[in-house]
Amino acid sequence: MSDDHTRVQEFFAARAAGWDAKFPDDGPAYAAAVADLGLREGDRVLDAGCGTGRALPPLRAAVGPSGLVVGADLTAAMLEAAVRAGRDRDGRLLLTDVAALPLRSASLDAVFGAGLIAHLPDPAGNLRELRRVVRPGGALALFHPIGRAALAARQGRRITPDDLRAEPNLRPLLAGSGWRMTSYADEDSRFLALAVRDA
Repeated sequence: MSDDHTRVQEFFAARAAGWDAKFPDDGPAYAAAVADLGLREGDRVLDAGCGTGRALPPLRAAVGPSGLVVGADLTAAMLEAAVRAGRDRDGRLLLTDVAALPLRSASLDAVFGAGLIAHLPDPAGNLRELRRVVRPGGALALFHPIGRAALAARQGRRITPDDLRAEPNLRPLLAGSGWRMTSYADEDSRFLALAVRDA
């Protein structure tokens, strides 16, 4: 396992038990982002880097009982917190790396990734792996419940020009990974980039 993976696991394992309590008001932002993803009844969707599974209930509501919801995360403690919160009833949980998903190619309609891109050790390669598991024309949502400036202020840092979530950086990164960005919003209240898988 790479040092990047170990750092991510250690960071989130130490915070898993109190993660939901630290961000108690994010539910409506998750629900709105899932709505913007445009899922339909019966769709198959992956929550990549699902953490404690906060997106799983709105994803399940969007795809209905006939749909498939999978939550994948690298950190066992986050998935355990999802189970304690009862979110495993809304989707199947997988302890896995988004760099090598145990899913068939073109088997999903969409991928939802909350706070994901900042933690990817190989963003271009990892986005290509997400593309692999999504059918042509399927969707990707990269989301954060607050915007880049608000997040930087919360963390006591400044936004740098090399921030992957900046539109001039993210658009070509997505394009080079087989995704076409269709919308981009970076507001205090949320960050959401939507993309479609090219054929």
